[in-house]
Amino acid sequence: MADIDTHPAFNRIPPWVKAKLRPIAIEKIKQVYEWVETECIPAERIYKAQLAASRWKTPAIIHELRKKAKAQGLWNLFLPNHFKESPGLTNLEYSCCAELMGRVYWAAQTMNCHAPETGNIELLAKYCTPEQKERWLHPLMNGDMSSAYSMTEPDVASSDATQIGIRMEITDKEVIINGRKLYGNCQYNDEMQLFILMGCSDPKNPNAWNRHTTLVVPAKAPGLKQVRNLTIMGYDWAPEGHGEYIYENVRVPIENIILGPGRAFEIAQGRLGPGRIHHCMRLIGQAERAYELALIRCIEPRKKPRGKFIGEFDSNIERIADMRMTIDGMRLVVLNAADTMDLQGNKAGRYAIAQSKIVVPNALLKVIDEAMQMYGGQGLTQHTPLPELWTYARFVRVADGPDSAHRHQVGRDQMKTAPRFRERAEEYTRKYRELCKKWDLEPEEFWGIV
Repeated sequence: MADIDTHPAFNRIPPWVKAKLRPIAIEKIKQVYEWVETECIPAERIYKAQLAASRWKTPAIIHELRKKAKAQGLWNLFLPNHFKESPGLTNLEYSCCAELMGRVYWAAQTMNCHAPETGNIELLAKYCTPEQKERWLHPLMNGDMSSAYSMTEPDVASSDATQIGIRMEITDKEVIINGRKLYGNCQYNDEMQLFILMGCSDPKNPNAWNRHTTLVVPAKAPGLKQVRNLTIMGYDWAPEGHGEYIYENVRVPIENIILGPGRAFEIAQGRLGPGRIHHCMRLIGQAERAYELALIRCIEPRKKPRGKFIGEFDSNIERIADMRMTIDGMRLVVLNAADTMDLQGNKAGRYAIAQSKIVVPNALLKVIDEAMQMYGGQGLTQHTPLPELWTYARFVRVADGPDSAHRHQVGRDQMKTAPRFRERAEEYTRKYRELCKKWDLEPEEFWGIV
């Protein structure tokens, strides 16, 4: 326990979380910390240089680091311990690892813990048959290929997933697919070998939640064409990217259907919950990185307006305080969600997951914005990772469902509790009237209740 109290990997972890960490988790967290600090952060510029030389190939530094990480047991750490394929961590324990990974955008990839792989692997582990796992899950877990999740469409309001309209015609032997999709990873990268696709297979079903099916489509299937790569806030996000696709009579075997026809929403909820929380876990690490960059700027001896360090101005002292408290609050929200998932399951943790998805990206945008402000003009350039950190945080406000949709769900659920509070208020009123009668006072209206 003394090691937890002194090791820098645990500096910001609250006591109630430390008390729940098992020895296996403590060792993994320390390993991940050392890995990111000594292998990933020093290699950031190497990664950039190699990517610039070959835009749509995974940089050689990533392949080298993946081999080393795998040999050290830093592999697939995200898969919760209730899966037989899991390395053994709980969601709460993995949260502590994922925060450290988030300090470098691609650090999670070196450990096979990156999006969309984490959500896709968990989906395949949860819903696939043994034969399907052999074909798709095991190669992904082994790092032999990468995958994409394809749900968003350009022609409908995809935030209402019942509108997903890409057509799937299911015959006795195959599924024929026609339509358009956005955001699946790019075909340009040859390592991306399969799409997990959600489409409409039974449009006339009276139950809108049973109209859709999920299946696997090979990335190079005949009839599947990438129209272009989609930039995100001007970035191409190579070497993975975000593609725009057209499906023209794409045919896949019926055996590629996951779980069964009409069960796409069951699968989507099972996937998107963990996917959302993994994003938020990593965003905490991004926040800490931005905060550290701000602190470095505060004591930069070459930057002394009016002869003072930037950190000596009262406005910046308060700015640093606000950043610190914001990040600590973000972490508590995410850790609570992860613990709820462990104790009660993903479905019961729906509110906590939504809370993380709403609160964390928005709070992070503010933290990064303040760090940019402290760097002045440099903060908007490639001199620091701040612009890319900000862009990723902004993207997460939309990824895996826009935060406005999550707010609507949270608000709708909370409104269901209103009658209970109304009843309680009426009971307060009844007792108040009794007290007025006892003490010979005239009752007054309050809380709008007579």
